[in-house]
Amino acid sequence: MFNGLEFYTATRLNWQHLLSDTRHKEIVVNSLKFLVNNKRIDLYGFVIMSNHIYIPWSKKDEWLDKDVFQRFSKFTAQQIKFNLLASDQDELKNYRGTQSDREYQFLERRPFSTTMFNRIVLEQKLDYIHNNPVKAGLCLLPEDNYYSSASYYYGLGDKWNMITHYMEHM
Repeated sequence: MFNGLEFYTATRLNWQHLLSDTRHKEIVVNSLKFLVNNKRIDLYGFVIMSNHIYIPWSKKDEWLDKDVFQRFSKFTAQQIKFNLLASDQDELKNYRGTQSDREYQFLERRPFSTTMFNRIVLEQKLDYIHNNPVKAGLCLLPEDNYYSSASYYYGLGDKWNMITHYMEHM
């Protein structure tokens, strides 16, 4: 069994296609790389769609009691906000917050999160997320989706240099 293995799906506010912009996808990738490189998580996969992301990961022991996803989300949103302030302030207006605790909101308030208790569930989640862009008509094969870990699992290498094969922890 994995320790701290979690699966997240985070949706953009009102299903807006904020992540259609390659610069914003790169912010998400760089945020994930930061977590991996700073030994906060083992990343088993990811898929970035235009309006949501999927992330199966396992927190490292010293981060088990911390809300890594909240920190990841906050940093990612902040970087996207900076990007929009510099490049597209009209687009930024679409993300004005409606609550007093923030000026802008990029994610729905409560991401879907679940604990995965075994390899079978993790494999099901990886299969689902990697095939989601195919079902959405974004690519013909899972490994063709650039912002995805599918190519790694199809033996085409880790272009992101941040994926840990889940079988390494079995």
